Amino acid sequence: MASVSVCMIVKNEEKVLKRCLDSLQGLWDELIIVDTGSEDRTKEIAAAYTDKVFDFAWIDDFSAARNYAFSKAACDYVYSADADEYLDDTNRERFLQLKENLLPEIEVVQMWYVTPEEYNTTENFERQYRPKLYKRLRTPAWIDPIHEIVRMDPVVYDSDIEILHKPHDMHASRDFRVFRKHIEKGLKLSARLHTMYARELLMSGEKEDFALAAEYFRENKQEAGSLGDTQRYQEALCVLAKAYRMEGAEFVFLETALDGIATVPCSEICVELGIFYFDKKEYEKAASWFEKAMYMTAPALVEASGGQWPEAYLHKIEADA
Repeated sequence: MASVSVCMIVKNEEKVLKRCLDSLQGLWDELIIVDTGSEDRTKEIAAAYTDKVFDFAWIDDFSAARNYAFSKAACDYVYSADADEYLDDTNRERFLQLKENLLPEIEVVQMWYVTPEEYNTTENFERQYRPKLYKRLRTPAWIDPIHEIVRMDPVVYDSDIEILHKPHDMHASRDFRVFRKHIEKGLKLSARLHTMYARELLMSGEKEDFALAAEYFRENKQEAGSLGDTQRYQEALCVLAKAYRMEGAEFVFLETALDGIATVPCSEICVELGIFYFDKKEYEKAASWFEKAMYMTAPALVEASGGQWPEAYLHKIEADA
């Protein structure tokens, strides 16, 4: 049977940590919990389950904290868990069966990550596969009978295990702070993080969050335009259009939104134009843009912009008519 190190990073998780650990108890051969600065009972709860509780000074870098946790592991596989996750009885049994039958050549196991709709955020979709279990030490293997090369892609197994994800609060403000700190250091966001920052702003951002992000996305819009990077250009336009609308900068909002419609049309821009006219009580124009969001364009960042968001406004227009 494969041995498993459960590795966690935690901070102020007293509301959910016991639920998580109770659901995993009996699955781990080693439990490692790294605390990044809790001010509640998190460490006390953790200590009831393991003597491997470590402190890590938080530096606004989740990868650094997870790497530190993984460095403490000694088992065959490492399971990366968050405190707001848990397994029900059915999926505990599936996990046990996986441990008993895991083939040694498997290097990554994906599990279903199941998040109720009310908790969905930038990277929390209702149901999606995520890599959760990793072989700790990987043995290089040569492949192909001629012109042989070392296999670089991991052997991935898609399991039937479902991890239930129910956070006790949203983390948008924390995420925005980390994004901004990264940018303030003069570091460039990867394409993946650029998309995530834009998406989380559209889903959870307040007026102040957009104001603080606007200059970064203005610079990225200009750079992406000169490089012909249409995806980054579109993402920047989506953020800037909403930022300008929330700010009440009518001229630059319309200029930005219509640039989006002309160059990289998407549901998000149509929704922004719809809300702009809705707020002016020009309901016929607003309805036209909401319908374009639903039927004539596709979402660039947030699925709800092509359905749930414009539909809700169309119902409001019908109610006011």
